Amino acid sequence: MRYFNLFCMVFLIAFPAAPAAASDWQVTLDEARGSTIYFNAWGGSSEVNQYVRWAAEVVKQRHGITLKHVKVSDIAETVNLILAEKTAGKNDNGSVDMVWINGENFKAMKQAGLLYGPFTHMLPGYRLVDTKNLPVTEDFTIPVQGLEAPWGMGQLNFIYDEAGGPFPARNSGALLEYAQGNPGRVSYPKPPQFHGSSFLKQLFLELAPDSDRLYQPVDDAAFMKVTAPLWEYLDRLHQAAWRKGRAFPTGSTHMKQLLDDGELDLAISFNPQDAATAAKNGTLATTVAAGVMDIGALTNCHFLAIPFNSGNKAAAKVVIDFLLSPEAQARKADTDYWGDPSVLDLGRLAARERALFPTDFRLFKGLAEPHPSWQLALEKAWQERYGH
Repeated sequence: MRYFNLFCMVFLIAFPAAPAAASDWQVTLDEARGSTIYFNAWGGSSEVNQYVRWAAEVVKQRHGITLKHVKVSDIAETVNLILAEKTAGKNDNGSVDMVWINGENFKAMKQAGLLYGPFTHMLPGYRLVDTKNLPVTEDFTIPVQGLEAPWGMGQLNFIYDEAGGPFPARNSGALLEYAQGNPGRVSYPKPPQFHGSSFLKQLFLELAPDSDRLYQPVDDAAFMKVTAPLWEYLDRLHQAAWRKGRAFPTGSTHMKQLLDDGELDLAISFNPQDAATAAKNGTLATTVAAGVMDIGALTNCHFLAIPFNSGNKAAAKVVIDFLLSPEAQARKADTDYWGDPSVLDLGRLAARERALFPTDFRLFKGLAEPHPSWQLALEKAWQERYGH
């Protein structure tokens, strides 16, 4: 089982071998000015959407770039769009200029030759990324190789109200016991929705007889034997779950609504600062907190990439470089805005830049993502077993 120690963000990093030359970057800035780019990204969070709107205002003012947020519910839809364009021979001026991806979607785009790059070495801001201590050089075990730029860190956590008692999900056994003692108060989103699939992987890494094999491509012949403990567990959990496992929340936002309405006692999030943000902005009670399982929180980095057929690659690079800047990363990490963890090494920043970042921020012990093939296999098996 792979772990990350992610308790603070004051680290040392090595500079990239070939940092962007100032003259080359000026050429990129000049080429980018006046461009309009289409950024396909998940649109299911008001905090994320507001943050992207702020970034769009800044890059418009500073670089003359018009950034349009194309809100999607599943980035797999965008991957299929780009693949369809490649199949049709549309190798220039594609529909997408930037995409927010990781995991299976990155693997699919990389294998199909849908990504531009490597490009991260061209970005002046990339030298501040913590490539030594954060899992930014692999994406669900797949080497990144400069084809996507890290944007933020995600960790699976459970939002609960401390006023109602201690955190009830420190391990799978405790969660099941709580669900059985409190019928209808526990649930999770229906896979392949991202948070639902992540919940499956979190459980699977604890319940699998040999978790190390999950970091290799899935073995179809042994799949049912390896996953048997997970299905046995879910069979029991569903009997005590919200609506007895015959219906599921649509996602993290829906779960937080159900938590606030008093229908659920836990909401699943992939942002370790989500509880603090919700408590601060009033969308949840001030007594909510984030809890993680004792084995560690399923952890990954989410990335920004440029499709191979973007007609505005220079502008996409400029926007991504801005999103890596201390200014943009600090605002993103602030729970007043989004609360998404930074990928920068704060030890490399000037004092005035470090001062922009929250002082009380920390990450939980991290649990590395399995090979992406396991996610697809788990989602397919879940649908066959529980899909209604």
